[in-house]
Amino acid sequence: MVLAQLGGSISRALAQMSNATVIDEKVLGECLNEISRALLQSDVQFKMVRDMQTNIRKIVNLETLAAGTNKRRIIQQAVFTELCNMLDPGKPAFTPKKGKPSVVMFVGLQGSGKTTTCTKYAYYHQRKGFKPSLVCADTFRAGAFDQLKQNATKAKIPFYGSYMESDPVKIAVEGLERFRKENSDLIIIDTSGRHKQEAALLEEMRQVAEATKPDLVIFVMDGSIGQAAFDQAQAFKQSASVGAVIVTKLDGHAKGGGALSAVAATKSPVIFIGTGEHIDEFEIFDVKPFVSRLLGMGDLSGLMDKIQDVMPADQQPELLAKLAEGTFTLRLLYEQFQNLLKMGPIGQVFSMLPGFSSELMPKGHEKEGQAKIKRYMTIMDSMTAAELDSTNPKLMTESRIIRIARGSGRQIRDVMDMLEEYKRLAKMWSKMKGLKMPKNGKMSDLSQNLNIQQMTKALPPQVLKQMGGMGGLQALMKQMGGKDMSKMLGGMGLGGD
Repeated sequence: MVLAQLGGSISRALAQMSNATVIDEKVLGECLNEISRALLQSDVQFKMVRDMQTNIRKIVNLETLAAGTNKRRIIQQAVFTELCNMLDPGKPAFTPKKGKPSVVMFVGLQGSGKTTTCTKYAYYHQRKGFKPSLVCADTFRAGAFDQLKQNATKAKIPFYGSYMESDPVKIAVEGLERFRKENSDLIIIDTSGRHKQEAALLEEMRQVAEATKPDLVIFVMDGSIGQAAFDQAQAFKQSASVGAVIVTKLDGHAKGGGALSAVAATKSPVIFIGTGEHIDEFEIFDVKPFVSRLLGMGDLSGLMDKIQDVMPADQQPELLAKLAEGTFTLRLLYEQFQNLLKMGPIGQVFSMLPGFSSELMPKGHEKEGQAKIKRYMTIMDSMTAAELDSTNPKLMTESRIIRIARGSGRQIRDVMDMLEEYKRLAKMWSKMKGLKMPKNGKMSDLSQNLNIQQMTKALPPQVLKQMGGMGGLQALMKQMGGKDMSKMLGGMGLGGD
């Protein structure tokens, strides 16, 4: 993903600053210049970049900072805050409620990926327990209904459209009535697009909106247009009462950062971003977690939400109990691999882990990672129940390894690699032993009981360093919703430059 390059450039600038022996005006200036260069390359408006630099210098006044102050931490926090301000429109969008009927209308120019995005939006909410449905009111583009029909069938989402009717208003109303009778709680209407913002398109959108009275109008915009997104988003906002924006094609263009910042400047909230062609390459856009992931600081609260989505509630207490015991078996590894594959693109999931830069998992390499997980699972399919449930590494004798390799059709080297990976993860897992479990047995409440020492032991040293040491870890724990640990850290004698 190209945004990963932007995040990598900013992270490197911060890392070089952190490695400096003394933090002075020269080091700060070099750091800010590197960040500014990365933002300008991503087509962020020059005025926005200049304002960001000015604001950071106001926050980080090195001359007035008291001796012993952690200057690195203050600079990192200032950069994080200003990037959030740049991408935050300052107003929330309408959010559909499960069980309560909502109508969402999609608008946008032709070629922005509007029809595909309609299905992605429906699929995302279907996985959250909604009953979505799709209505194709695009009568302008040949093949629009066929495309929506194909996408909806693949995602198993009910759809409505017509090959004969040419009036988009009539189709939208008929689809609305039909799905209301079927108790759909999220009705998504796909409207016509044009090659440019012309009067006919805007008038048609207004008529469909008047007839269907949508709760939310979403403008789908191509992220490759960069800062030109400002004019486009502004024009649609004024003529179609746009309540939210989805920016697409952020996986393959260098202007993604410019598009996101330009939309925020119109005060239109970006709610999702499209990061690929596949139905699951679609991410919710929340400014703070997004910037956190962009800088390689992770998004643990988002990761917990993903785990909640793929893991049934009745399995969570059992997993937490095993976590508290520090017991990690191959069967448990197999189950976690299954959950990982259900979470969506691996690169997207890994970017939520602290210290993991999206650059480390380039888009083409995601398939390799996924293939390796599936290869490991195939090997484990050839193991006995005793082997899967054992915690004794000596059980895996040479004869057993040869038998497993033959049974799975893999090389002995592959089996050895899988066992090495298991040992590494088991070592990390064992460090969480004695963790106090949430009374309700929910994964989402685990962060409240996490102990800072346990987290420090479990994380590899290079990851802890990239997070900004103990100070960075404390900030992440707070982001996860954990208890305020400032007193605990103070008692441990942390701080200073």
